[in-house]
Amino acid sequence: MLDALQDYLGSNAWVGQVFLVVLGTAVTHFVVKRLMRRLADQLERTQNLYDDALLEAARRPLAWAIWLLGVSWAAELVGGGAQAEIFDSVGEIREVGIIALLVWFAVRFITFVETHVSRSDYRENPTDPTTASAVGKLLRASIIITGLLMVLQGLGFSISGVLAFGGVGGIAVGFAARDLLANFFGAIMVFMDRPFSVGDWIRSPDKSIEGTVEEIGWRLTRIRTFDARPLYVPNATFASIAVENPSRMTNRRIKETIGVRYEDVAVLEPILEDVQQMLRDHEAIDQSKTLMVNFNEFGASSLDFFIYTFTKTTVWTDFHGIKQDVLLRIARIIESHGAEIAFPTRTVLLEQPEA
Repeated sequence: MLDALQDYLGSNAWVGQVFLVVLGTAVTHFVVKRLMRRLADQLERTQNLYDDALLEAARRPLAWAIWLLGVSWAAELVGGGAQAEIFDSVGEIREVGIIALLVWFAVRFITFVETHVSRSDYRENPTDPTTASAVGKLLRASIIITGLLMVLQGLGFSISGVLAFGGVGGIAVGFAARDLLANFFGAIMVFMDRPFSVGDWIRSPDKSIEGTVEEIGWRLTRIRTFDARPLYVPNATFASIAVENPSRMTNRRIKETIGVRYEDVAVLEPILEDVQQMLRDHEAIDQSKTLMVNFNEFGASSLDFFIYTFTKTTVWTDFHGIKQDVLLRIARIIESHGAEIAFPTRTVLLEQPEA
């Protein structure tokens, strides 16, 4: 009886080993989780972007890696005891899982850096969001493709054959998807030339395109029009049209023509002098830019003069407040000289009938 029990325990020793492996895996996961939590508390006191990115990227992949290694080790023990062919693939599955977790970690790291590298609380000179997005997408694509090739290699496929097939297939796809490739290279041109970035207000005189850029993708750029509608523009379009970027203007211009009555010709010159002086003294007018106030034309029913100047602000709402203030001041100057702003009039001469 004792010999039979010893034989049973000897032949089923893998059961206890599997139990210890699973228990050790659970304990290791618990300890690592506590350590990561304490490390996170320490790193929150710093403003270093990359240590936060490493910690955040490693949290979930590391937890899965612990369980992957533990379960695969236990599966190998079970396979040794059970003598089942299904357990012969445990090594390959573990290798593929490790590669997938490394790719997941790298993608999470890149995504975290891409999201936070444009924030001023992490960097004194934040990176442009468009540049960060472009670099992040390229790096993620490269890592995912490399990971897939490594998985294929781990599963026994020939990488050279896959690459050769991909080259031939790429030519066929290139002919079949010319528009898609045109949009892809259009996106690369946008990322390199940077005619606009996410958040810029753009418009085109060649197309009915105007709004705020929300996202620059590999195929489409999403623009939010001023009536709050999304506008999706293929990136290849930007290679053939002119794009104006009002968000990058340095000033906003006030250019207006104002007319006074012909009866006020005697006070026109002092009106012009006072208007010019008012603009010189205005705190919102950029004095380093062109400033002109000149009599311009003998109009059909008015003496027309124009003002040409630039505001310091480029904010659209603030600009209109400044322009309103300037126009009202001009109206008060004209009134102070006993003159009036002209409006279209017509004089009719009636001939007296002969007696």
